[in-house]
Amino acid sequence: MSGTANHPLIFLDVDGPLIPFRSRPVGRGRSAAGTPARPPDGPGNPLLDRLDPDDGRRLLALGGRLVWATTWMAEANEVVSPRLGLPDLPVIEWPDDDEDPGPGLHWKTALLTRWAAGCPFVWLDDETTDADREWVAAHHPGRALLHRVDPHVGLTDADFATVRQWLTPGAGSRG
Repeated sequence: MSGTANHPLIFLDVDGPLIPFRSRPVGRGRSAAGTPARPPDGPGNPLLDRLDPDDGRRLLALGGRLVWATTWMAEANEVVSPRLGLPDLPVIEWPDDDEDPGPGLHWKTALLTRWAAGCPFVWLDDETTDADREWVAAHHPGRALLHRVDPHVGLTDADFATVRQWLTPGAGSRG
């Protein structure tokens, strides 16, 4: 993603935000030809039909540095990126330990904050809470938007509008 070195990071979860728990409405998750977005190598995971190929274009249009922040890890580049028309993205490598993150804190929060290293970031996930927002506000010197996506419907126009507004220079401070 050339030209984005100074742009905010956009951490992406897969299950929930990109693959919603419910089937997408008619017209979403389909290719331009009207067929489900399928991999070139066969049917694979049937839930992958819930991916909306337009999400890739819309994510790229945000102009941030996209980073996989999902338990899919490297498999996100192998399976999800091609279906969304995304290039290979950096991947957060989750530690194998079961360290307790603290009461109410999501297990990804501290690691993503450290990974951001003070850079502004957006985190699109279906499991963030106010506890995560408060923790990031207290431990991250840069701007941060922890945006909870409804896992039943996945990313929506309203989600993209919220992120675009936050990414606009001079818009809200910490989100």
